[in-house]
Amino acid sequence: MPGVDVIEVLDRVRAALKRRGSRTIAGLGRTFRALDSYDGNKKVDAEEFSVGLRENGVDLTQEEADALLTYFDKDGDGNVCFDEFLVGIRGRLNERREAIALKAFLKFDKDCSGAITVDDMKGVYNTDFHPKKQSGEMTDDEIFLDFLSNFGDKNNDGMITKDEWIEYYSAVSANIDNDDHFILLMRNAWQLD
Repeated sequence: MPGVDVIEVLDRVRAALKRRGSRTIAGLGRTFRALDSYDGNKKVDAEEFSVGLRENGVDLTQEEADALLTYFDKDGDGNVCFDEFLVGIRGRLNERREAIALKAFLKFDKDCSGAITVDDMKGVYNTDFHPKKQSGEMTDDEIFLDFLSNFGDKNNDGMITKDEWIEYYSAVSANIDNDDHFILLMRNAWQLD
């Protein structure tokens, strides 16, 4: 959008959310998810985007909101993926959050190859109680591949790189306002010391 400095608008959005308190970014995520409940595609269109910002105390002109949506619209479909938007608002993982995410990554990357594979998962992730294993619908390897795909295996190569892992946890982190809470969740989820 000519005449609109998107970075300046983004800085204003961040400042407005910060002024409203530490829980606002998670609240923004909840608002966007509620707006998305119609089709469940995890994206919001221009109107939903503007409404979501307004409901969270961010007042932008229509031109500024459109410019911001365009900035976050990675595939040019006129929608913004709200996880990407929340990561963009919050930014990448801070040092503490990245350290715990990397600790979890290293727990899985048994061969230190820089990627988590099905072979790395064996012995770390127990599939015995997975309902689809118990019913015979899936094998261990199929469960492992499904698990990996949930962690952002974008090219479906059966591996999660460190960058894919950090990108996944940046999206998770964007919904958790408190560093200590994020760290506790990671420690409990992956049984880290």
